[in-house]
Amino acid sequence: MNPTNTPPDPVTSSIHTPEEDIIRIDHLHKVFPGSHTVVAVDDVSFTVKKGEIFGLLGPNGAGKSTLIRILTTLLRPTSGTARVGSYHIEREGEQIRSIIGVCPQNSTLDMELTAYDNLEFYGKLVNIDDRLLDARIRELLEMTDLTDRAHAKVSTFSGGMRRKLEIVRAFIHHPLILFLDEPTIGLDPESRREVWQQIELLNEEQTTIILTTHYMDEAEKLCHRIAFMDRGRLIALDTLENLKQLIPAGDLIEIGFDQMNENLLSAIRGSTEISLTQVKGKKLIISAHNGSRVLPGIYDLFEQFSVPMTSLLIHSPSLEDVFIHLSGKKLDEGEETKTNGPRRRP
Repeated sequence: MNPTNTPPDPVTSSIHTPEEDIIRIDHLHKVFPGSHTVVAVDDVSFTVKKGEIFGLLGPNGAGKSTLIRILTTLLRPTSGTARVGSYHIEREGEQIRSIIGVCPQNSTLDMELTAYDNLEFYGKLVNIDDRLLDARIRELLEMTDLTDRAHAKVSTFSGGMRRKLEIVRAFIHHPLILFLDEPTIGLDPESRREVWQQIELLNEEQTTIILTTHYMDEAEKLCHRIAFMDRGRLIALDTLENLKQLIPAGDLIEIGFDQMNENLLSAIRGSTEISLTQVKGKKLIISAHNGSRVLPGIYDLFEQFSVPMTSLLIHSPSLEDVFIHLSGKKLDEGEETKTNGPRRRP
């Protein structure tokens, strides 16, 4: 918690030592030349800690997918550099591919093969010892509650079952880092929750997970830290709690009453932890950073001045609110909505 209530710097407030970093990105640029040069990644630098679930959020065209393709050695940067594990992305691509798993947004399962066969094929592709592969497949099927469907064709599976199978398939070789691109897109709420449980279970094994998502509740539920990208740039990176503090108003507390006491109002306005107090009809609207912390003191003041509360509601800023505050647009407003096309360099 920030004791002075000063909003943290949106990019640099999370400080940790280099030995904790499993990914380090330094001034990455990716430019696609042509008649209209497109700047997909624009001077991006940050680190990812070993063992964390790291969220990468932004609208379509923000540069997330390009950045992931660079980190997974599918694209070369125009300039800048990055290390994944202890390996350099341009000189040691083979070593990087041996320590990562990738679950792309679009399904790559073979629908006519069984769950077991899909895992076996991928296991052989990543050179798992044949003597270990069967036990590993059975372990992953048990992890996903698919043991009883091991020899059923994937075409008979629900969307959630297929997605869980794809995620553990990417984990079959015990990668240090797992890249998940929109892992729950198009799934029903129950299937999404099952996938969330799967991601948390993998993370408990100290797997570092890089997660891209458009679902704010997903990022809030899973991610230890969250990075916002917009138009190729990193515009904020921090914990959920610190990101929410970037909004000047902070949490909103609405308290209903029948009769307001002016002395009570003066006492509340005198609190250094409260940034704004308004009376609207029969409601008192209070803005404060970390509203849950200041609420007991407000309740005590109502008791002290014998003013009954008729209702109480506390609303914390959402990640969507944070992104709107930082960029002036919603996350679902892609580059085409905002700028009539991707960012271009003159």
